[in-house]
Amino acid sequence: MKRTGIVAAILLAAVIIFSACVRQQEYFRHSAVMTDYFDTVITLVAYTRTEDEFQKYAQLAEARFTQLHQFYDIYNSYEGINNIKTVNDMAGIEAVAVHRDILDLVKLAKEWTLSGQGKTNIALGPVLEVWHRCRTEGIADPENARLPSQEELTAAAAFTDSSKIIIDEQEGTIFLAERHMRLDVGAIAKGYATELVARELQAAGLESGAISAGGNVRTIGGPRDGNRDRWAIGISDPDAPIFSNDRSIDIVYINDAAVVTSGDYQRYYYVGGRRYHHLIDPDTLMPANYYRALTVVTPDSGLADLLSTELFLSPYEESRALAESLEDVEVLWIMPDGEIRVTEGLNRMLRSYGATGRD
Repeated sequence: MKRTGIVAAILLAAVIIFSACVRQQEYFRHSAVMTDYFDTVITLVAYTRTEDEFQKYAQLAEARFTQLHQFYDIYNSYEGINNIKTVNDMAGIEAVAVHRDILDLVKLAKEWTLSGQGKTNIALGPVLEVWHRCRTEGIADPENARLPSQEELTAAAAFTDSSKIIIDEQEGTIFLAERHMRLDVGAIAKGYATELVARELQAAGLESGAISAGGNVRTIGGPRDGNRDRWAIGISDPDAPIFSNDRSIDIVYINDAAVVTSGDYQRYYYVGGRRYHHLIDPDTLMPANYYRALTVVTPDSGLADLLSTELFLSPYEESRALAESLEDVEVLWIMPDGEIRVTEGLNRMLRSYGATGRD
């Protein structure tokens, strides 16, 4: 009887071990890369049981990123679509009927600006157009690179009143009340689109995945590889060589959350040996220079994208006060001298403070 009991125990242990292995191998890692959207490379990583299941999610993601890219494009028109460019082209002329995904984004961004909480303004388009033109010319012809004149910037800034973005929810239209107004949704569009796609993937059944869209990462559930409980997301080091194998200054561990970074190293050009980046302070009409980079961690990717720009444009005391006034928002600041500052709640998520990918 003893021998039988021992054999049974061994067999039971083997079954338990085998079952655990099967459970760990039940999900397999797959990835897909998309290159034609939001001026960046978008990667979808997911753990699914089969390749066919993953392809279903990848196709859904690509179809939606295609649509949302076209909706939020300010440079190109698309047959049969009224997008942000259409709204800009019709400024001062007539209201434009738009898809709900455009209306909701513009409404959110306008409400944020008019709330008085910060500086991010999607009506800053005329000023950003001036900077975009100078940056494009400067990159193409570095020897003749120039800064916008104060006269150019001041003239453009006269048409940046976000209260003149007229939204009619019942009719589904947007109207810019002045002819020279222009919307620029670059501070929110990529993160907002990523959030929409992530939610739709979850609704379609995806339980474990991550979307990386440039400086925006949105995770879905936890990684199902059997080795960890949380996703490990690198926070970029603004001074790391561009082809370095490890460009992370720290690692943050998250599930069902977004990590979005804004920095002076992402889009820029040089004038007289000095770097001028694309994050423009609406008060000075010049690039903000309070930080090298700033990372926001919060559940919603759209909010994280907006806040990463918003907090980047404000001095540290104001930036931190706003961050700490918001629920479920954590921030890491990289100061001009390289010093790193973080909100208290972020400590428990960072590798440098002892966090791991295990619960």
